[in-house]
Amino acid sequence: MPLFRLARQIIVLLLAFILPSLAVAASQAVTEGWEYRWGDSPFTPEGVPEWILNNEPGQWHSIGFPSNPPGRQGAENVWFRVTLPEGEWQEPVLYIFSVDLIVQVWVDGEKIYQYGNFDAHGRGRFEGWPWHEIVLPEGYEGKPVYFRIFSNYTDIGLWGEVAIMDHPDLVLYILKNSLEALVIAGFAMLIALLAMIFSFLQTEKKTFASISLFTLSSALMLVSESQASLLIAYQPLMWDYLAAGSYYMLPVAMALLLEQWLTNHRPWVINVIWKVHLVYLVGALLGALAGVFDLSSTFPPFDALFLVSLVVIFAVVVRRIRGMLREQQVLLLAFGIFCALLIVDMAVAHGVLPWTRVPVSWGMLVFSLAVVLISLWHYAGTQDALTRLNASLEEKVAERTAKAEALARREQARVRMLTFENEKNRILGDVIAQLQDCLGLKQAFAVLARSLPDLCSPLQGAFYQRGSGERFDRVAVWGYGRPAPLPVVLDARKGLPVPSTLAELKQLQDSEVASGDAGYPPLCFWINVESASAGIVTEGILLLDGEGVFAKAESEYGSARLFSALDQSIQRIGITLSSIALREELQKFSYEDALTGLKNRRYFDQLFEHESVVAQRNDLPLSLLVIDIDHFKHFNDTHGHEAGDCALQTVASILQRQFRESDIVCRYGGEEFVVIMPGATSEAAHDKASQLCQAVRDVPITYHGRDLGVLTVSVGVANWPAGSDKPEQILGRADQALYRAKEAGRNRVVVFG
Repeated sequence: MPLFRLARQIIVLLLAFILPSLAVAASQAVTEGWEYRWGDSPFTPEGVPEWILNNEPGQWHSIGFPSNPPGRQGAENVWFRVTLPEGEWQEPVLYIFSVDLIVQVWVDGEKIYQYGNFDAHGRGRFEGWPWHEIVLPEGYEGKPVYFRIFSNYTDIGLWGEVAIMDHPDLVLYILKNSLEALVIAGFAMLIALLAMIFSFLQTEKKTFASISLFTLSSALMLVSESQASLLIAYQPLMWDYLAAGSYYMLPVAMALLLEQWLTNHRPWVINVIWKVHLVYLVGALLGALAGVFDLSSTFPPFDALFLVSLVVIFAVVVRRIRGMLREQQVLLLAFGIFCALLIVDMAVAHGVLPWTRVPVSWGMLVFSLAVVLISLWHYAGTQDALTRLNASLEEKVAERTAKAEALARREQARVRMLTFENEKNRILGDVIAQLQDCLGLKQAFAVLARSLPDLCSPLQGAFYQRGSGERFDRVAVWGYGRPAPLPVVLDARKGLPVPSTLAELKQLQDSEVASGDAGYPPLCFWINVESASAGIVTEGILLLDGEGVFAKAESEYGSARLFSALDQSIQRIGITLSSIALREELQKFSYEDALTGLKNRRYFDQLFEHESVVAQRNDLPLSLLVIDIDHFKHFNDTHGHEAGDCALQTVASILQRQFRESDIVCRYGGEEFVVIMPGATSEAAHDKASQLCQAVRDVPITYHGRDLGVLTVSVGVANWPAGSDKPEQILGRADQALYRAKEAGRNRVVVFG
């Protein structure tokens, strides 16, 4: 549905561009018969305002337009009403340009519209200044419409136009009113982008950065204040924040520009102006976002500050304008026109002048055109100077060109080869260092997948990592468009690409030169990892497209040298991965019980100490279970040690299935197991222990096809803080609980305490 609405808005916008005559909306202005009443209406138990039920003509007063009635005296609530005229409409809506600040609309005792939230006292927060489209109910003609309004702003009531029109006409009307501002804003955005590019290219000239900041702020202000912005995203408050930020940034940008132009005169006043405005910008936006005050309340103080700043800037500029360059004077004139329109817009916004649409965008257009004309003038002068300079240089260096070019090509080829090799050695060193910091092969291969494109550049290629079974999955691809020509999966059962050799490379180059065939098979490198348990295993495959680099007998970098460097790099990577695999296996062996696959006592001792500290620091419960297989010695003596090992493995697998992933199951020694349960209460640990006892009783021990019966376990449970002062004490108390379970007859759970 959002995509449909966006497509519809784009179509309407295109129609507004192509057929501007369609964007003339038929409307019926509502300008007569308005009345107002200060205060807020009480409500009936059904939630209906009493003022719309009782006429009370003596309480309502006539007003020419529903805005800022006389006698406010600090009031924050006002009601307006008007009787809507008759008209021939298909989809009638009441269009309001804006409201200060939030509003409810009532007709026939029914609330037909609300913008903002009213609390129990009739107040509410500023929610932005959008235009309002109020769908009128059937039979609205000749009926009074009531407007309940709250505002703690300097203005209160409706603002701008109030008219009845059809919904499709309203959309076209909004686009027509915004089209001019949007087009000029787009033009200003282009100017800002070009100025920003020039500021990066010529960092010594800070003027470009200031012009870019000013035009960008102006363009953003035009877009944010245009009514069409709500068709892009109906987020009035967001657009108001963007409008405020860009509006408040204008004097900062202009003062920075003047400070750079007048740097020889040390304009400390201009410096103070942009710093004061920057502080106001940051303070106003942060204060509004933090809820210290409403964003709307920041506009009147800024307007006053802006006017004072303009007067000061005018006084400073008038004294020094004759010493400025011609283009600076033109920009100042354009800025003056823009500021004059802003001042008129301020006067309209604060009710000094009657409401009308002020073409602020035209001021921005004048400024942008001034920048373009100055840029074209400079460009023409620069081109003329360059033409003369080029002609002079061509005459002086013509006889030396041939020798210099030949020498440069030879030197470039040599430097490029050395630079290439040094760069690749540096990258390889970084890759090896990153791999050596990895804790396991999984992390190492992730690093490798990210690093291989840089290591193999400029060659296109792909990297494959061994996945499940006999397949190799492509985990990185670079240098190609979409889709890449290399396969997504390599299947070892169907045959893997054979590793390339230098002899094969030479043979391919010779045959290609002889045949003129443009095709070239990819180069293949295997990444082999050697481990103590699995031996040498191919864990990765690198495919590289050598066409354009290896395809010519006289490669720019030297085919044999480049191939050897790549081959040695892959071998070094394989050796590093092998050392990681060996280290990973050694670490696994040091913490894992070989018989059951569970973590061993060494791992438990380290982890239990860690979990005890975490539990005490975060004030979280910690439970510990100590588990012992009942009569295990008798089972061993009866069925043999191999059957006993089978029984230990069976109980270990039951333990792994019974507990959460966050629980840690370890073999403590012999037939004893421990379970650490972080965050578990004593009751939860007891329930789990009981479930474990039942699960062990339910699974018979089978050895070589013989049913050896079932085993039982005894469990001791201890918890912190329930049963001890310190978390580390629960190990001894769980052991005491286990002892009591055995004394009580085994095959049971005992909780300490």
